Amino acid sequence: QVQLVESGGKLVQPGGSLRLSCTASGNYFEVISMGWFRQPPGKEREFVASITTPERTHYADSVKGRFIISADTAKLTIYLQMDNLKPEDTAVYFCNVVLRLTPYGNPLSNWGQGTLVTVSS
Repeated sequence: QVQLVESGGKLVQPGGSLRLSCTASGNYFEVISMGWFRQPPGKEREFVASITTPERTHYADSVKGRFIISADTAKLTIYLQMDNLKPEDTAVYFCNVVLRLTPYGNPLSNWGQGTLVTVSS
């Protein structure tokens, strides 16, 4: 299996910036997609951004123009650069990696434990 560890979450003022990181470790055959989701307090988990191989990115409308997802596939590390943060961005952010463990294996979805981002003055 693959383990994911997120970091970078903290308290930040509105208008500020943060960069989240997620590093994966373990054995796998290929990565299909990598992404970030978030769960605001009292709400359901929601999609934030994803990046696939070859590189194609997708963003939730609420973060377009403010967040940028990138990945270092050699290090299997995903980044989420978040600029112009708003109070409604407050959430636990989870990274997600979909991969195959073997050449003909089914895609498997792996989740990190989450990192808390709080946007408040």
